[in-house]
Amino acid sequence: MKRYVAQRLLQLIPILLGVTILSFGLIHVVAGDTVDIMETNRGTALSAETKAKLRAELNLDKPFVVQYGIWLKNTLSGDMGKSFVSGKPVFSIFIEKLPATIILTIASIICTIIISFPLGFISAVNHNKWSDYLIRFFSFVGNSLPGFLVALLLIYVFSLQLNLLPIINSSINLHSLIMPVMTLTIAMSAKYIRQIRSIVLEELQKDYVIAAKARGISERTILLTDVFKVTLLSFITLISLSIGSLLGGTAIIESIFMWDGVGKLAVDAILMRDYPVILAYVVWLAIIYVIFNLIADILYHYLDPRIRLGLKE
Repeated sequence: MKRYVAQRLLQLIPILLGVTILSFGLIHVVAGDTVDIMETNRGTALSAETKAKLRAELNLDKPFVVQYGIWLKNTLSGDMGKSFVSGKPVFSIFIEKLPATIILTIASIICTIIISFPLGFISAVNHNKWSDYLIRFFSFVGNSLPGFLVALLLIYVFSLQLNLLPIINSSINLHSLIMPVMTLTIAMSAKYIRQIRSIVLEELQKDYVIAAKARGISERTILLTDVFKVTLLSFITLISLSIGSLLGGTAIIESIFMWDGVGKLAVDAILMRDYPVILAYVVWLAIIYVIFNLIADILYHYLDPRIRLGLKE
């Protein structure tokens, strides 16, 4: 167990190196003159001497490999550079924006689990009955609608028509959280309901379930023990990927609702060509995806003793 975790953590190193080299290289190719970008973003005219001095300070006068090596060394020491727009340290900007994204992630995941798990089971147990058709219909609609459209519909209904919720709220509170969470929950729940239904239906047709029914064990007992456990294993993988995606910041949703999180930070950085922030965002995404995949593997190990982190005994 410990050996496997250590191996997976070591695998993080080449993945991150590959991601950072690719990202750094692409930015190096398409970015243009970094000093000119800083001059434009800050709205100040700089002399030729000042520009040359800035290029030297930012190591822009050095070869690409040297620039990457300096950036990597500084990043490993906790210095991810400074924003081209605000001039603040990139790391402190991320720490400032991260709590809003974490709150949105936790609330969305909780709501998704509460909705998708029972509805998925109900739909499977009542296969081809009216409740199954109804749940499948709404999950199909929810899965078909793009997130930005759901967000706009919620704004139209709850803000413009009913005047119940604010469209934009500068502070993080329950009222400002409801619509972003609803938007993300609708999309994720619609997807997971169909997947949970499919898993449960497949399990109900297996021999061990048929044998259990033949021994007189009630279907409810079978569902709440064996089928639930198998479904939970598959659900862990799905939800771990969603947590990684949400922690990366749902850029469109955060931008629509002006939710001041990591996703909105990334969108603003792209629009303003704030490359140090973009690089930090890419590294953050790579780290959380690897970490949550590892967490999913470990949970598999504890939930099913027959599984040894991908190796059959």
